Amino acid sequence: MTAIQPYPAYRDSGVEWLGELPEHWELRRMATVADLRVSNVDKHVREGESPVRLCNYLDVYHNERIGAHLPFMAGTAKEREIRKFGLDVGDVLITKDSEDWSDIGVPALVDYAAQDLVCGYHLAMLRPDGTSLAGGYLFHALKDSHVAWQCQVAAAGVTRYGLSRNAIRSMRIPLPPLSEQRTIARFLDDADRRIRRHIRAKERLMELLEEERRAVVHEAVTGRIDVRTGEPYPAYKDSGVEWLGNVPEHWEIRRVATVAHLRVSNVDKHVREGESPVRLCNYMDVYHNERIGPDLPFMAGTATEREIRRFRLAEEDVLVTKDSEDWSDIGVPAFVEYSAHDLVCGYHLAMLRPDQTSLDGGYLFQALGDSHVAWQFQVAAAGVTRYGLSQNAIRSIRIPLPPLTEQTAIARLLEAAGRRMSTRRATVARQIDLLREYRTRLIADVVTGKLDVREAAAKLPETDPLADDRDRPGTIPTEPNPHESEYDIAKAASP
Repeated sequence: MTAIQPYPAYRDSGVEWLGELPEHWELRRMATVADLRVSNVDKHVREGESPVRLCNYLDVYHNERIGAHLPFMAGTAKEREIRKFGLDVGDVLITKDSEDWSDIGVPALVDYAAQDLVCGYHLAMLRPDGTSLAGGYLFHALKDSHVAWQCQVAAAGVTRYGLSRNAIRSMRIPLPPLSEQRTIARFLDDADRRIRRHIRAKERLMELLEEERRAVVHEAVTGRIDVRTGEPYPAYKDSGVEWLGNVPEHWEIRRVATVAHLRVSNVDKHVREGESPVRLCNYMDVYHNERIGPDLPFMAGTATEREIRRFRLAEEDVLVTKDSEDWSDIGVPAFVEYSAHDLVCGYHLAMLRPDQTSLDGGYLFQALGDSHVAWQFQVAAAGVTRYGLSQNAIRSIRIPLPPLTEQTAIARLLEAAGRRMSTRRATVARQIDLLREYRTRLIADVVTGKLDVREAAAKLPETDPLADDRDRPGTIPTEPNPHESEYDIAKAASP
């Protein structure tokens, strides 16, 4: 294995954010090594113009490589615009305008060109001169946060930010000789493929953990498994509900109205004079958190005393999302673990308070989290562009109901299993974050000359070692062998 070392000799770059450069590198302004073109081709279709496909802002923002697979937008352009803004392989596009200054200067490398494919509005197109700058190297250089910072600080605006042509032309980039640029680009392309392979494997593991969690919940709340023994129940009966099938013989099927009290809040985010200050548990609190605890940043609002009495949260209440622009977001539950005199249920939510003689709140939360039970919410949601549940629809939801002591046992087991799986998911998520941090640091160290990768790049395989499994639907990439490369990507996968 080849250890990657710094270059043998350095000199002061004269730029504070860059520090020292390898002795044989230059620091050049963009204007001296690339042709800048700022497109004015927008999404409007005009008579008399030629049909084109537009590579637009989102194509660049969401894709590091511009390839033939992207669903380019249809548009029109003048012949002069097509000649001027037609894409060539090796061009680099950057986002030029945005509502967020940190989204300025995001790069994408053009891997595909066609006669009708042109650069769209809100983008700048950089065409390397080919004698002193390679497109692949420029792309990686612009991904470095230090280089990109020049775009961000130069962006002018208040509610919307934009880069001037002069700001782009004045950007400075560290520049090794052309052959070394190509070597660096090849090394970083290979490293990026390997890191993405790790990330895909871990993202798939996250999906499998979520599938496992859902399966455990489903088996417990529908009686497929007796959580006390880990085995099926001794006897079953027909539930009379097609989607549910058989349930344990001693279980019931009950409508929510018979075991819980429903309250639909009308307390919104407006602050009104004469009302008391409250903290609102709102839609996003429920949608993004399975459990409502004291650590959440509840919204400030006001409510009448009657509303506070009626909609104040109590421990073991269950909240569900009642309205949404997406029907699949209807009926998302959250379990209330914290109450206070000023904490009330907000708008767009339904509050279910269990009858504690027949329903355990923790069990209700788990039952409503099962996709089969939640399906009832989704099919009952009415609307066209926005969907909502009526109070009758919520009251009519049917849930499988074991005896109260058994409900409590199921809730406790699923809560403990959920904590364990959350810990596992958090570990995997942290590993993904570390891989992304490693990728960012590797790019920065290589394109600013902190690491000399020439020897390591010379030993890379000529063909892409990941071509067989990359982008193949349904595959689960395996962890790479840590000895398959001259740099130890495997080490980056460990927290």
